Amino acid sequence: MLIYVCSSSHGFGHAARDAAVLQQLRRLRPDWQLVLSSQVPAGFLRLLLGSATIDVRHCRWDVGTVQADALGVDAAATLLALEELQQQLPELIEQEAAWIASQGRPVLVLGDIPPAAAELAERLTAPLVWMSNFGWDEIYGPYGEAFQSYAEAAHQAYRRGQLLLRCPFDLAMTWDLPEQRLGLVCGEPRPLVPALRDRLLAAGAPVQVGFGGLGLKLNPPLFAAWPEQHFVMAPPADSREREALRALPNLTLLPDGVRPLDVFPFCRRHLGKPGFSTFCEALSFSVGLHVVERRDFAEAKALMRGLARHGSSRLLSRDQLLTGDWQLDQPLVPPTQAAAAAHGAEQAARALIAYAER
Repeated sequence: MLIYVCSSSHGFGHAARDAAVLQQLRRLRPDWQLVLSSQVPAGFLRLLLGSATIDVRHCRWDVGTVQADALGVDAAATLLALEELQQQLPELIEQEAAWIASQGRPVLVLGDIPPAAAELAERLTAPLVWMSNFGWDEIYGPYGEAFQSYAEAAHQAYRRGQLLLRCPFDLAMTWDLPEQRLGLVCGEPRPLVPALRDRLLAAGAPVQVGFGGLGLKLNPPLFAAWPEQHFVMAPPADSREREALRALPNLTLLPDGVRPLDVFPFCRRHLGKPGFSTFCEALSFSVGLHVVERRDFAEAKALMRGLARHGSSRLLSRDQLLTGDWQLDQPLVPPTQAAAAAHGAEQAARALIAYAER
C-alpha cells in the first residue's frame, strides 16, 4: 500500500501534523510506502519526519494565503498566486500520477487540504481522505467577490472525497462526507542533548516564543525587559538579528535539528500567534498560551474558541506584543472545559489503515 499525502504549502503547521500521522503509520505498518508531498523545504520536512524511510516529493499543491507577515494576509498577492497555480496544476498532476503509478502499489491519497488532491485521486482512481480543521472554501469566502470562484471550486473538490478526518479547533467543513473526529494531532518530542536539557532545566520552566515558519521580528530589548523570565526560540534567519538575540543572557536559541515540539516538555508558557500545531503541542504538555490576536484568517476564530474551552491562555493585541506588554507575570485564564483528547495522530493513522485495508 502507498499512502500519498498532498500537504498544504501554506505554512509549516500542515506539514507538522501530516508528519506526525506518517510517523504513526510507519510504526503500525512498517512495510507500507509513505510519501509526503509539499513545497515546504525538504530539510524541514526531513526534520519533522525524523525518518529516511518516508519519501518526500517537492510539489506545490495549493497557495493557501500569501502572508504579509506572520499575522497578516496579502490578499492581492494571494490572488496572483492562485492564478499562477491554476496554470501549473495540470502538469503537476500528470507528473505525480505517473510517478505514483510507477511504484506499482495500490494507493490512497490523503489531502491536507489542497483542493487539487481531488484531481490527483480521480486521475489515479484512488480513494481520497481529507484531514483538516478547515477548508480553503471557508478561508476565501470572506475575502470578497474576487475570491468566490476559488472558494466554490475548493468546496466542490472537498465534496469529492470519501472520508473526513476532522481535527480539533475546526470550522464547519460542510462537505457531506462521512467523518471521524480526532484528538490533538501532533508528534512526539525527541530527547535533547544533555547540555541543552540542563540549560532549560536550570532556567526553571522557560517561555517558548514562536510565530511559525515566517517568524516575526521582535527587538532584543523586549526580551531584556523581562529579566526574571528565560526565553527559548528557534533562531531567526537574519544573521544580525540572530547574533543580537544570542547575546541576551535570558534567551536560548534552539540548535539545528531541535524542533519547538522537543522543548515543550520543559516550558511553562508559549508566546505566539494562533496556530493549529502549536496549540496541539502546547496543550499536550499543559503549557499556557499567550496568543496575539489575528483577525483576517477565519481559522483563527476557531482556534481561539477551542483554546478557551480546553487550554489556559491570555489574549494579547499586536500593539501589546510589539511594546513588550506580554503579561507573563499575570495568571492565565483557565479553560471552561476539560483538556482536549490526545493521540489524534495515532487515531488518524488507524483510520487510514482501516480504510485502506477495507
